Amino acid sequence: MPHRHSLTELAAMLRARDISALELTEHFLARIEAANGLNAFITVDAEGARAQARAADERLADDDPPPLCGVPIVHKDIFCTRGMRTSCGSRMLDNFTAPYDATVVERLAAAGTVTLGKTNMDEFAMGSSNETSWYGAVRNPWSTDRVPGGSSGGSAAAVSARLAPAATGTDTGGSIRQPAAFCGLTGLKPSYGRVSRYGIVAFASSLDQAGPLAQSAEDAAALLDAMSGFDPRDSTSLDKALDPTVSSLGDSLRGLKIGLPREFFDAGVDDEVATAVQAAIARLCELGASTVEVSLPNMAAGIPCYYVIAPAEASSNLARFDGVRYGYRCENPVDLADLYERSRAEGFGDEVKRRIMIGTYALSSGYYDAYYLKAQKIRRLIAADFEKAFAACDVVAGPTTPTTAFGLGEKTDDPVSMYLNDIYTNTVNLAGLPGVSLPVGFDRVGLPVGMQLIGPYLGEARLLNVAHQYQSSTDFHRQIPGAFA
Repeated sequence: MPHRHSLTELAAMLRARDISALELTEHFLARIEAANGLNAFITVDAEGARAQARAADERLADDDPPPLCGVPIVHKDIFCTRGMRTSCGSRMLDNFTAPYDATVVERLAAAGTVTLGKTNMDEFAMGSSNETSWYGAVRNPWSTDRVPGGSSGGSAAAVSARLAPAATGTDTGGSIRQPAAFCGLTGLKPSYGRVSRYGIVAFASSLDQAGPLAQSAEDAAALLDAMSGFDPRDSTSLDKALDPTVSSLGDSLRGLKIGLPREFFDAGVDDEVATAVQAAIARLCELGASTVEVSLPNMAAGIPCYYVIAPAEASSNLARFDGVRYGYRCENPVDLADLYERSRAEGFGDEVKRRIMIGTYALSSGYYDAYYLKAQKIRRLIAADFEKAFAACDVVAGPTTPTTAFGLGEKTDDPVSMYLNDIYTNTVNLAGLPGVSLPVGFDRVGLPVGMQLIGPYLGEARLLNVAHQYQSSTDFHRQIPGAFA
């Protein structure tokens, strides 16, 4: 069956004409329709996908089709996509149709991909469980009473259930890597500036970064190479020639030094998660790597630091949604103040309101120095910790999350407990570094465990090679939830 093949394998099958792009698209559209109980999608564009697939079949007849020609993918509903609703999982943008493509959408289309639709997400990417969406919670394909992680939970659920070979996501504090861990996928958060943010609805501009969710490191590398590159429309885009990552996937691990931060294996991590991660590290050592202990002493400050900086930037970015220019507008406002107040009160959900309030407070007169400025200083210390660690090792390894996927509704009444789920991931965003999560086992009830690898700035090629070498000798990444096999 086509859905049991990876993106890379499907691309090869399409080039060999073993299957047509239209046949492949129809296969995945049928699976999406049959799996609507997961609530992974906000929009399915069946007719648009068929039209793109027919065009891809024509291009596949050429001598040199694009590398991903005819491969279906899905986009997180935070990427502007021309002619399609871009809602960000919010009532505020429920009626917004994007007039242009985000750079990521544009570049993947140029690589030949077929867009099946847009996936569900935590509202404005604010959440760790995909339960804050205006369109309802997404369910984890491995156990539908569990969360898929967030905020890219719809993308992760879709790929995990093999409703699509791969998906885009965004990662502000772990929103690609954490859902990848919960759903048994490979999820990559690239270095800040490697992938353009143009056309991504902003949450926290100094932290947001787009990346792929896929079955394997090989698939993630192919998507990253298609997505990456300088974009003059994004002032934070890195203007530098980038080496492709796919060509580095055959490198030996001989001599590789893996840093193990003592803070990643403290009392806060579940025993089954720690055991699976330690077994994966032992496997990497069998492949030629060695380990060295390192320390990230300011990691514990990552959560409070992140939850000052990210809400502050969100408060600024979300000020544009005022009921005037586009998006949700309240009915029958009595004056301009009423229009602003009720449009925002009715258009935003509780978690978004909470973060706007926190951010506005942190930026207000009399509190800026005490909170926002101090958080920026801590951010610099966190980056310095990583710089020191990478002086002693090539990559840092540890759990992606403290536990496997938790139950739906389990943490919705306790925001701080929800925030702590990102304790191993958000420091990577604060430092602007690349990180990848890959599946390394299952807990006693059959839920996936993820291991995170972190590299120095622009170290994606090495990270993906380490993940690929591990996956070449294991099959955790090939496992499919039983109900979707």
